[in-house]
Amino acid sequence: MVSLSSFGADKEAKEVTVSGEGKCAKCSLHQVDKCQNAIETTENGQKVTYYLTKNKVADAFHDNICQEAHKVKATGKVHEENGKKMLTASKIDLVKE
Repeated sequence: MVSLSSFGADKEAKEVTVSGEGKCAKCSLHQVDKCQNAIETTENGQKVTYYLTKNKVADAFHDNICQEAHKVKATGKVHEENGKKMLTASKIDLVKE
C-alpha cells in the first residue's frame, strides 16, 4: 500500500509512505548482485517492488530483512531509475502484526 501526497517527476517530490514485505533484493528476490533493501507491495491489484537507494537509513535497517522477509513501513521520496521504482528512505520501521 502506498500513500501519495504528490507523485511526480519534479525535483521537489513529496515524501510517501510504502507498506509491504521488506526483502533483500539479492538474497530473497535474486534480482541484483549485491544486498539491497526492497519492499514488495500491491498497487491497483498489481505487485510492485520498490528498491531502496543506498543511504544510512537503508544500510542500518538491512540486517532486519536480509535473510528473512518482514512486514515494513518506509517513508521517503520515490523516483524511477531504469524502469524500477526507487525509494530514498528517510525512515523504515518493522510493522508489528
